[in-house]
Amino acid sequence: LPRGHRLPRGHRLPRGHRLANRARQASSRQRQPIRPVSNLARLPLRSRIRSPPPARRRLQHPSHLPRPDLPTPRSPIRSQNEVASVNETELVSGELPDEEDIDPCIGPTDRAPAEPIELIVTDADASQRLDAFLAKSLPKFSRVQLRKVIGAGQVRVNGQGTKVAHRLAAGDLVRISLPPLNSAGPNPENIALDVLFEDDAIIVVNKPPGMVVHPARGHWSGTLASALSYHFSQLSQLGGPTRPGIVHRLDRDTSGVMVVAKSDPVHASLAAQFENRTTEKEYLAITAGAPDRDRDFIEQPIGPHPHHREKMAIRAGHPLSREATTFYEVQERLAGFAVVKVLPKTGRTHQIRVHLAHLRCPVLCDKLYGGRSEITRYQLRPGHPAPAPAEGDDQVLLARQALHARRIRLQHPVSGHPIEFEAPVPSDMLTVMAALREIAVAANSRR
Repeated sequence: LPRGHRLPRGHRLPRGHRLANRARQASSRQRQPIRPVSNLARLPLRSRIRSPPPARRRLQHPSHLPRPDLPTPRSPIRSQNEVASVNETELVSGELPDEEDIDPCIGPTDRAPAEPIELIVTDADASQRLDAFLAKSLPKFSRVQLRKVIGAGQVRVNGQGTKVAHRLAAGDLVRISLPPLNSAGPNPENIALDVLFEDDAIIVVNKPPGMVVHPARGHWSGTLASALSYHFSQLSQLGGPTRPGIVHRLDRDTSGVMVVAKSDPVHASLAAQFENRTTEKEYLAITAGAPDRDRDFIEQPIGPHPHHREKMAIRAGHPLSREATTFYEVQERLAGFAVVKVLPKTGRTHQIRVHLAHLRCPVLCDKLYGGRSEITRYQLRPGHPAPAPAEGDDQVLLARQALHARRIRLQHPVSGHPIEFEAPVPSDMLTVMAALREIAVAANSRR
C-alpha cells in the first residue's frame, strides 16, 4: 500500500504482512478512550511522573557594581583541636564545675593582643610538656588560660603549630601570642562564709550548696570568689583576676571543704600537690540504690558525652577520654539507698557522679545523671506504698545532689607539715539519712 493510504472497510492484510502489526497498533490507539483528570491516581506510576521544572537562571552580580563584603559562615562542626581546647580546661586539681566556664581573660571580645613573646627552651626545661613550660615561664597566666591559647593556635614551636602535651627539647624556640589580661575581677559581696581555718598562707572554708565558685555564664554574682574578695584583702592572683585565691573547685550543688591561697607562691605549692595527686580528698554521698560490693575501685575512663554537651560519660578509646579511678566504701545500707564514702584518686570532670551512675547507683537528686532534682519523705519509702501520704510526707527533704566534700588532707605549703580539715555534713543530707533510718526501722518492725 502506498504511504498514507488505508485499506477499504472489511479488508484485512494477510497474517505475517510487514504492515499488519503497525496497522493494528494504530487502530488500537485510535479506539483508546480519553481518561479524565480525576482518574489520574489510577494510572501507572510511570504515567504520573511529571517532568522536572526548567532550571532557574542564576542571577549574576553586575560587574560594574562593588561586591559587598559578606561574612564567611562558620562551620557548625568543630575541629578536634577546638574540642580539645574546650574539654581540657581543667585546673591542676582536675575538678571542674558543672556549668560552662567563661574566662574573661581570654576570649573573642578582648582587646588587640600584645606583641608575640619568644622563649628559648633550656637544658633544665627539656622534655617538659608545652603547657607546663609556659605556666612556669608566664606566671601571670594560669595553665587553663595557656591551654586555651595553645588550642587556638597562638603558640608555635620552631614555627610549627603544636598540641598541649607536646614535649619540648633543648634549644626549641617557642613563640606565643597572648591576649591582654582583663583587670576586672569579681565584685566584692558581703556574703557570709563558714571559715574553718585561717593563717598567713591559706584559708579553709566550708562551701555551702548552691554557690558557684567563680563567675561563669549565668552566675556573675553570689559566687565564692566575690565573698572572698570582700572578706580578705590578700588573695593569690595566679588563677587569674576572676578567680582570686581559687586553687581547686567544686560543683555548684556540691558542698564541703575548700582550700584558698593567699599568695602566688602558696597557690603554686598547693597546685603542685593537686597535680601530683598527693592530696587526699574524701566525699560523702547518698546514692539511689546500693552498690553490690561493700568496697571497690572503679577504673573507667571519662570523656565528653556523645550527645549532651553538659554531661560526661564512660568512653573507652575516645581520643578525649582520660583515665579515672575512684575508691568507694559503703558505710550504711538503708532501704534501697546507701551512704557511701568516696575517695577519688584522679580529678576528672563529674568523676564521682559519673562513676556512681555507672554502677547504677547515681547520687541522690543528681538531675544530670540520676534524673531527679528533689525528693520528699514519701518518695523515700520503698515502692511508694499505696496509702495516701501522711502529714509532712510531701515535704521536700533534699533539692540538690547529695554529695559533700567532707575531708581533705595535704601538706602545709609553708611548713611542709601534714594538715587535715573536715567540714561537717550539711543539715539537708543529715535529714535525709535520719528519714531513711526511720523508714528502715519501720520496715524491719513489720517483718
